Amino acid sequence: MSTPTGEHGGVPLLELRALEKVFVSGWGRKRKVIRAVNDVSLEIHAGQALGLVGESGSGKSTVARLIARLLKPTAGQILLDGRDVIADEPHRATRQYRHQVQMIFQDPFSSLNPVHRVSYDLLRALHIHHALGDRSAGAAVDELLDAVGLGSVPGIAARFPHELSGGQRQRVAIARTLAARPSVVIADEPTSMLDVSVRVGILNLLNDLRESRKIGLLLITHDLASARYSTSATLVMYAGRILESGPSEQLIADPKHPYTQLLVSSVPRRAQLPATSIRSDQPRSAADVSTTTTACPFAPRCQHRMPVCEEVMPPVSGIGNQRWVRCHLYGPQTGSLTEARTARVGVGADRHSSATGPY
Repeated sequence: MSTPTGEHGGVPLLELRALEKVFVSGWGRKRKVIRAVNDVSLEIHAGQALGLVGESGSGKSTVARLIARLLKPTAGQILLDGRDVIADEPHRATRQYRHQVQMIFQDPFSSLNPVHRVSYDLLRALHIHHALGDRSAGAAVDELLDAVGLGSVPGIAARFPHELSGGQRQRVAIARTLAARPSVVIADEPTSMLDVSVRVGILNLLNDLRESRKIGLLLITHDLASARYSTSATLVMYAGRILESGPSEQLIADPKHPYTQLLVSSVPRRAQLPATSIRSDQPRSAADVSTTTTACPFAPRCQHRMPVCEEVMPPVSGIGNQRWVRCHLYGPQTGSLTEARTARVGVGADRHSSATGPY
């Protein structure tokens, strides 16, 4: 089970292997175990933008915090340039790791210190990562602001976060990330708290920086349009598991897993999948799914579920070039969802329609 790499090859910058994170809360009979991340594997290559999409509670942000070493994984491996960082740094991340792997948070206001000016936040990051060099403090700050499109804003380095717009605050947060000169950037919903009018500007900025600096980017989002616009490959996450993976254009234009179809059909567009009858009152997040079950986590909501879905976790099935899916509707004997429905659950082919037309 691998991440589509497209034109990217060789050793990945960052690789996750069977990563897991279990949270335990309460005591005795009230003890609750939540497997927030379950058997997640992915690869990020230099200059590649990889999307991770899913509903709130699916485990996307937990994956981000595991990669950033803000949380300790329960099991699995995190490899940076082929090095097992969990084995080498079992207790906490080294400064070298934080220099290479940086994170952009969802809320740009809470991620910036409200009592300090923009210049302070940027200079502090430059000093921590020994990135000032022979430049003066002012020149280094100006260079970072220029890189994120704020160099032409008069006096912005002397402003406080509350004096900036949401888009400007997020650009300052990105500039602070660049101060570390990272090779991998994890962007956790970087546009979800911004006005629609400025979201494309932030996505374009991230794409420009990724291409010019050969940064590996993991874009975590619930917005399929952002994933299609900004990433070459996308993974779909539900209740802690990756259920489908493939090139972004293919995956969104022709979703295979019933859950991916649900996500795509919920996005308004000129030509979309027929409305689904998937139940909304069933488990959505890892917190709602039993940690002892071996069944497909989406089975309670799936309109195509079979008895095997409630008993066995689907294996990974390849469905063409660089695409795979975890679903019992697919397998060695079934090349498409239509064939699988007809052969296994007796649903006519007229009930399936793949998405066509522009997104």
